[in-house]
Amino acid sequence: MRESVTESLNPAADLGPSAIEALTEVPGPRGEARGSATAGGAAPSVGQSAVQDSDFLRAARREPVSHTPVWFMRQAGRALPEYRKVRAGIPMLESCTRPDLVTEITLQPVRRYGVDAAVFFSDIMVPLKAIGVDLEIVPDVGPVIANPVRDASGLEQVRPLDPEADLGFVTEAVRQLVGELGATPLIGFGGAPFTVASYLIEGGPSKNHEKTKAMMHGAPELFAALLDRLADLTAGFLKVQIEAGASVVQLFDSWVGALSPRDYQRYVMPHSTKVLDAVAGLGVPRIHFGVGTGELLPLMAAAGADVVGVDWRVPLDEASRRIGPEFAVQGNLDPAVVFAPWPVIEARVREILADGAKTPGHIFNLGHGVLPEMDPDVLTRIVELVHEASAR
Repeated sequence: MRESVTESLNPAADLGPSAIEALTEVPGPRGEARGSATAGGAAPSVGQSAVQDSDFLRAARREPVSHTPVWFMRQAGRALPEYRKVRAGIPMLESCTRPDLVTEITLQPVRRYGVDAAVFFSDIMVPLKAIGVDLEIVPDVGPVIANPVRDASGLEQVRPLDPEADLGFVTEAVRQLVGELGATPLIGFGGAPFTVASYLIEGGPSKNHEKTKAMMHGAPELFAALLDRLADLTAGFLKVQIEAGASVVQLFDSWVGALSPRDYQRYVMPHSTKVLDAVAGLGVPRIHFGVGTGELLPLMAAAGADVVGVDWRVPLDEASRRIGPEFAVQGNLDPAVVFAPWPVIEARVREILADGAKTPGHIFNLGHGVLPEMDPDVLTRIVELVHEASAR
């Protein structure tokens, strides 16, 4: 992931009511705003029953839906001009610790695109920053770690999480959002142990993950100890979001496609399973996603998913065949296709919906995240097309 999370717990002092009010004027695709982050008040909750009966959660549970639900990974931010305006001058990590700002940014794509779920505006590096790891999100680079983990002494950076002391800002933001969203589900998320470990070991983004794989093979006990600590950290991060009101969670293992199935099963899968098992009894669907994971899909499902995210490299019906009928699927429009002429986009969307109709449950998404250069109006048209073409 290229973006991330952090600190200052008085967002109103930095933003001011007028800054947020100006941004909430952006109409949704149906001409309505879904809520505001101003102090004027959260919209009254329609209750958990309405959220549980949403098409999004019904699809995740492989139940009949009125239309295929759709959301976009990285929909909160990036391509939206209102996001760039409210984030101007605020470092990424800092913006993620301001509840009012998190609420506003999370709501923006729901208003504009009309998606079926909101995704919590945060980053997989937030828990590390919250426990004191010295890191920054560098624009156009990604997470940069001041003291990479290269030996046993480096493990001391990854201390146990104190949910109340370390993540109080997350609890506050999620609670605000649940009040604003009403019947729209909120997706919480966290970084899978391997992907987070790759940043910690490499010191930043890496194409080949040389240092990560060298530790995995050459110092397997150290590698396992690091992933075990990160599993506890991510599990704690997900629990905070769920307990505050998130109704589904996604575990991002963005870079795990760099591994063979054998290495994944031997070195990584037990730790991802630990995370997913930790939230299994909390009553929310669990989505498991990675990039380049066509050969890993059955293992990622078996690690503890209810929904398996599929990138654009494998057709949804084939992905479903590989993982079995006990799992819903999510995906999988190639993000690059969004830059093509509309007839091309429309044809590809309809093709994906046809593939998804052959699965036990389908949530439409991109095969990875929204790119900053995407036209928001095209994303809105995709949402409208998905809803219209899949109406039951």
